[in-house]
Amino acid sequence: MSKARAKKIKLLIFDVDGVLTDGKLYFLPAQSSSASKDLSAPPSSTRVEVKGFHAHDGAGISMARLAGIKTGLITKRVSETVAARARDLRMEHVHQGIHNKWACMEQILKQEGLKPSQAAFVGDDVIDLPVMRRCGLAIAVANARAEVKKEAHYVTRHAGGDGAARDAIEFILKGQGIWKKIVDEYTAERK
Repeated sequence: MSKARAKKIKLLIFDVDGVLTDGKLYFLPAQSSSASKDLSAPPSSTRVEVKGFHAHDGAGISMARLAGIKTGLITKRVSETVAARARDLRMEHVHQGIHNKWACMEQILKQEGLKPSQAAFVGDDVIDLPVMRRCGLAIAVANARAEVKKEAHYVTRHAGGDGAARDAIEFILKGQGIWKKIVDEYTAERK
């Protein structure tokens, strides 16, 4: 049944923390000459958020694009690091600071002229369930919360931030019967 769902996918949207990353958040103070030395002061808004992204996921997103699948992300947090990675990967839909992920997904579907059955969402925590319940293919990463795995159509072999997005893309492209063709196109581009 999951492979039948994969055949219809034209849009693939990811959560970020715990899906495209391992879920850990690293904050570094920004270099500033006016930084307060008062340790009791509230945290400065001038901090840098650092995240790690897996190269396999990036290659997978490039292969999804070759297959004509639009990609994007919907995340509650806001991070320039995420925006930079999304630009690097040429993702079509980048939505940060989103509290209602399903409402955002509805807007994306409307913009793309697609039905929910043509969209896949990859998540890891309960905040992702409203989208996962309504899209055509719900994917949970290997280290997702139990409630999320229970409602997923497919659970990746790898954890978030460790190739899970690539697993999701391979599952979809294999379900569509075009995996080998896309790998051949992707590797031919690099000769």
